[in-house]
Amino acid sequence: MTWRKLPFILSAICLALTHSVYAAPARPNILWLVSEDNNPFLGCYGDPLAHTPTLDKLSKEGVTYERCFAQPVCAPSRFALITGMFAVSCGPAEHMRASGKIPAWLTGFPILLKNAGYYVTNNAKTDYNSPIIPADTWNESSKNAHYLKKTDPAQPFFSVFNHEVTHESCLFPEKGPELTIPPMDPAKVRIPPYQPDTPEIRADWARYYDCLSALDNQIASKLSDLEKAGLSEDTIIFYYGDNGGVLPRSKRCLQQSGTHVPLIVYYPPKWRHLAPAAPGTRISDPVSFVDFAPTVLSLAGIKAPDYMQGRAFAGPAKAAANEFVFCTRDRMDERYDMVRSVMDKRWLYIHNYRPDLPYVQPLAYQFQARGYQSWAKVAREGKLTKATSMFWGEKPTEELYDMNEDPDNVRNLAGVPEHAVVLTRLRAALRTHTLAVIDNGFVPEGSALEGYEASRAAGAFPLERTFDLANLASERRVENLPKLVEAMEDPSEPIRWWAAQGCGMLREKAGPAEASLLKHLQDPSGAVRVAAAESLVYLGQPEVALPVLEAILGDRDNNGFALQAANVLARLGEKARPSLPKMKQLLAGFEEKMSSKPADRYGPRYPRDITKKTVAILEGDIQPLLYPANISSN
Repeated sequence: MTWRKLPFILSAICLALTHSVYAAPARPNILWLVSEDNNPFLGCYGDPLAHTPTLDKLSKEGVTYERCFAQPVCAPSRFALITGMFAVSCGPAEHMRASGKIPAWLTGFPILLKNAGYYVTNNAKTDYNSPIIPADTWNESSKNAHYLKKTDPAQPFFSVFNHEVTHESCLFPEKGPELTIPPMDPAKVRIPPYQPDTPEIRADWARYYDCLSALDNQIASKLSDLEKAGLSEDTIIFYYGDNGGVLPRSKRCLQQSGTHVPLIVYYPPKWRHLAPAAPGTRISDPVSFVDFAPTVLSLAGIKAPDYMQGRAFAGPAKAAANEFVFCTRDRMDERYDMVRSVMDKRWLYIHNYRPDLPYVQPLAYQFQARGYQSWAKVAREGKLTKATSMFWGEKPTEELYDMNEDPDNVRNLAGVPEHAVVLTRLRAALRTHTLAVIDNGFVPEGSALEGYEASRAAGAFPLERTFDLANLASERRVENLPKLVEAMEDPSEPIRWWAAQGCGMLREKAGPAEASLLKHLQDPSGAVRVAAAESLVYLGQPEVALPVLEAILGDRDNNGFALQAANVLARLGEKARPSLPKMKQLLAGFEEKMSSKPADRYGPRYPRDITKKTVAILEGDIQPLLYPANISSN
């Protein structure tokens, strides 16, 4: 080499370095475009009324998943998305508005991407139902977060954008977004058989289609921004809904209307080798939100941690397809219930662990929607049909639906002999899954046994026996009563809790358990005392049971037990009237605690809200929501 050639060599080196700075990333960018609260009411999913050209095009050029299922409400769903784990593994994360007790080593998966060199942003919803800290998880998490803020053009990004135009609140007349698109004619919409055909419900359906059209325009804008930035060729795009729709019997419910969501993944030609199938393919294998984190890590070339409970459905680490996916319903805001479901390519199995509770509960937030208000009015007027009254009555213990033949999930096949083999297979799948993930929903909220580590500690509680007893209790068969009475003497809190709940589900038929229930008004567990007290009120012992509920309602140290007591007093209705003076007195204490702005802002708020409503109902200020005994149908 001569010195004369050195300037040229240095120039070439500089050019190479410059090119490397502006070169395309060695790993794909990954963009999540999320819509809130919607089913696959899209043209690409066969809906003839939907006007969604952008998403339809994305589907033609990408891979469309026909059986993607989310949890039926956002916070437990987002726990699954951020961790790759089922919320029930880290109680009380399975409840809506709670903080799951997670181990110190558990972080949001974007940290793994960040540590591998990705620029990670979230715009802007978190709702992780856990102490995962957004500032630690993302480079930026705010309404201003954007992949364009990265300073190194060659750095790959993972970015999330949430679109709220389809959120439940879009159906609240005084809160919904202003739309500029031509409105749909309500006369054109199809009302499913489980809903009454009222003007309000038709208006909500039409409004919802309008919001989906607005969403499609917003997605188009995001894709245009990506194209203008010159990043389209290097970006894998996920579009999905964060949980089921918000029309009545959707969000919060485990029928398809509450859990089936759209999922489309687009792979640009450069990264098509990471796709599980060719463009335009439709995949019928079921997937769920716990699969998203390991899939993104697979696409980024990062090994998924062993603790993740999902399976990658694309990329080098693509796993075998799921045979089953699982969904759960537990407490929704201020009201308790417990439901579990299993889906495969065709069948939906639902187990109602509190079949005595109606599908429709008086959730304050939910009843801001005109559709629910209208349905309640029809119920009060006694105009429900057999089909439209199903959702308002007590639940069957088990439900089985053929999703291909009955997408509305109105023909329960659980008792049909020719489907017994399917029922047995899905029951077994639920049992296996419950034991594998250590489902914390079988533990009462507020118990010391809640949480990833507490529920897995040696000798914590016998989950297998608890699961079997919960199934027994939910059958509501009087011949099971001796086993329930025996179980109330078990040393394990969840066993005693399910035994007492089983007695309550039997109502007045639980008479032979009275002595045992009276004994357990002194149980060391507040949850067991609440369940025993409810049972005893049904057995004609309010004078001893109601003071126990009042005392637990006033307990400021365990919001979970207090909320359970508040729920029972609300359900008891007129039977709780002797507790009216005490409830009014306790309201002042709740207001005082709320004014102190506790870190767990929903803890004291929910017992307060239910108590306030129960007091108003007993004093005649508001009308109660109908419960099963008051419902009639034509």
